[in-house]
Amino acid sequence: MSRTTRRRVGLGASAVLLATAALPAPAHAEDTTDYAITVDPAATGPKIDKTMYGVFFEDINRAADGGLYAELVQNRSFEYSADDNGSYTPLTAWTVSGAAQVVNDSGRLAERNRNHLALGAGSAVTNAGYNTGIAVRDGETYDFSVWARAGAGGALTVTLQDSGGTLATARRIAVKKNGWARYKAAFVATRTSTTGRLTVAADAATSLDMVSLFPRDTYRHEPNGLRKDLAEKVAALHPGFVRFPGGCLVNTGSMEDYSETSGWQRKRAYQWKDTIGPVETRATNSNFWGYNQSYGLGYYEYFRFAEDIGAMPLPVVPALVTGCGQNQAVADDALLKRHIQDTLDLVEFANGPVTSEWGRKRAEMGHPEPFHLTHIEVGNEENLPNEFFARFRQFRAAVQAKYPYVRVISNSGPDDAGPTFDTAWKLNRDAKVDMVDEHYYNSPQWFLQNNDRYDSYDRSGPKVFLGEYASQGNAFKNGLAEAAYMTGLERNADVVELASYAPLFANEDYVQWSPDMVWFNNHASWGSADYEVQKLFMTNVGDRVVPSTATGTPSLSGPVTGAVGLSTWNTSAAYDDVKVTAADGSTLLSDDFSGDAARWTHTGTGSWTVQDGQYVQTDDTAENTMVQAGDAGWHDYDLHVKATKKSGQEGFLVAFGVKDTGSYYWWNLGGWNNTRSAVEQAVDGGKSTLVAEAGSIDTGRAYDIDIKVRGRRVTLYLDGKEWGGFTDDKPAEPFRQVVTRDAKTGELIVKVVNAQPAAARTAIDLGTARVAAKAQVTTLAAAPDAVNTETSTAVAPRTSTLTSVARKFTYTFPANSVTFLRIKQK
Repeated sequence: MSRTTRRRVGLGASAVLLATAALPAPAHAEDTTDYAITVDPAATGPKIDKTMYGVFFEDINRAADGGLYAELVQNRSFEYSADDNGSYTPLTAWTVSGAAQVVNDSGRLAERNRNHLALGAGSAVTNAGYNTGIAVRDGETYDFSVWARAGAGGALTVTLQDSGGTLATARRIAVKKNGWARYKAAFVATRTSTTGRLTVAADAATSLDMVSLFPRDTYRHEPNGLRKDLAEKVAALHPGFVRFPGGCLVNTGSMEDYSETSGWQRKRAYQWKDTIGPVETRATNSNFWGYNQSYGLGYYEYFRFAEDIGAMPLPVVPALVTGCGQNQAVADDALLKRHIQDTLDLVEFANGPVTSEWGRKRAEMGHPEPFHLTHIEVGNEENLPNEFFARFRQFRAAVQAKYPYVRVISNSGPDDAGPTFDTAWKLNRDAKVDMVDEHYYNSPQWFLQNNDRYDSYDRSGPKVFLGEYASQGNAFKNGLAEAAYMTGLERNADVVELASYAPLFANEDYVQWSPDMVWFNNHASWGSADYEVQKLFMTNVGDRVVPSTATGTPSLSGPVTGAVGLSTWNTSAAYDDVKVTAADGSTLLSDDFSGDAARWTHTGTGSWTVQDGQYVQTDDTAENTMVQAGDAGWHDYDLHVKATKKSGQEGFLVAFGVKDTGSYYWWNLGGWNNTRSAVEQAVDGGKSTLVAEAGSIDTGRAYDIDIKVRGRRVTLYLDGKEWGGFTDDKPAEPFRQVVTRDAKTGELIVKVVNAQPAAARTAIDLGTARVAAKAQVTTLAAAPDAVNTETSTAVAPRTSTLTSVARKFTYTFPANSVTFLRIKQK
């Protein structure tokens, strides 16, 4: 479908809504109000594109194999390798009874499907599936298939069972004497189980490949389909776009193809041509996140899924500059030209006529109609902005020359600020790039503080695609902070054209990254608090901002206060001559470690000991080894520390303003694998970066570190020279709002976030708007630490009707809540 066919629903009958908290009664007009919202319906605000909110799918946390891809057999083609994960073998997830050997020879099923299983006569193999096993439901049908070859013919017996016995009637399959052939059977589960095992036994020597079991009830009943409950959760969001496939999958590893010429490289960047065609002929690859990618879920399936849910496809292709810690620019002109041609071929695969080479391949896969691709992103979070941009220019020039209607998206690196960000943005602005992808993962505090981030962006410059963001947690307080931030995104819809939370999926038994929007195991799935926030915004966008203003919360900011601390991360370091001096010159703490370390409290990991007059953390594999000293009430002081790196991957962490184990500032010297230094602020465990510079720390060298704290201004010195500083004076405003208009329904949508423990009585002035007395109210309200789980939905929306709407009325927004009022205009 084209980008103009995205469906949108209101709040009425779109879902069964669960109550989580009592809705507030509207306050009387004479009540005292804490806040005021003033709406100007006569003014014209920015237009909001129908595709503004979308989703980002990356195969992380087993989001594809063992997740959205409905295949129930793990390692179905015996392609697992130590390249994928150090613990893997070609028989990972399989157990053998009798004789079986994985073979890589000329008798393989397909050239890029390198391995197959030689199963001896009278032998069997059993697959364990994902999580606790193969999950089946009583009465449901499951489709088995296998590619097999038996020189003298034979038979396979296929069974589905768990520790309690049989889960379905066994199937016997006759294997012909000829070469490879695909054989099928169907199972109907006789009971429900989450611990099933699939066994294939051979009565004669037989080669096996692509051993597969799919639920017949996949999303839209597609063959090679998607897991229904996960796909439906995405569809329920009605996303405007689907960004795929990465992420770090796109800009890490080798840029070579999967062929004999390249030596069958297994650690490759995600390349779309590896992932199309019959599944038995597709390449395999190592996943950056530590497991295997079968590519059963490939580009064709991504395009189909986007079309099915009415979303715009937004693929990301490699720029030949690696990131995600690898940070290398590939200097191979021929390889660069090949990738540029691959990108042009991708557009043809998506949009080309069936008479074209790649349009014909799309049609052969079952989709002669085009997929209406209009956006392509080149690269992902590259830390080398100049090298990246030199290559990006070539991609953009080639795409625009052949497909001028396609928008080519650049990016600004992995952070929300700093030298890489600044350089990337300058390059993008100077080259008049159409759109720039920003990524950041910060604390809830940061999101509350930075609602105005895009207020000052150049309206005539590149548009912003906020392709990845999240607030470092899945509790409702995280959803509240993100909701507050989203009001700023909508207010700046003339700058922020696209936005997607990330990551989308996490299998609870295979987590590499958290937080995530949707969680699942092999038999159930549940939306996080963040999912509920995203769903509320995504299904109530409106098509134009209505200008509005609101009063704020009085600032209670005082000076930066807290104790001091020392820490390391994957590093052994020695500290000495710690001194804290008050602004009046008096000594608050002085420790040269000539005796013991009694004044220090160990609150982190690692192992600390006093050695030769130094305080040494000896474990160079431990993370966040914090020790702290002093008083949480200290303010306006100078901290001096002498630090020496002894071994390990990074440098030092010197903390100040330490309130507790989750709230502090620290100067991270030689962080990020000893590539840069930054000041980070932690609030309730979530960290955000306040200032950063490139740099590294030398092993064995003693550094003098000085931190001067005055009020909310902090200045940092390294070896007597000023390194940088910051003023932490942005209020974390908990009360945020935005108003949009839905032209289709004629409604004003008043969206209010109250991210504080007190209710907010609010006077709402709708100006000259002529409104009906009734409004539909949808509220998310829960405790800040509430988390949705498989068995408990603590955060879910509740609807009600407000009957006292007027041009001026008062409403009390609950503590810790997100509330949408849909108000009809006459």
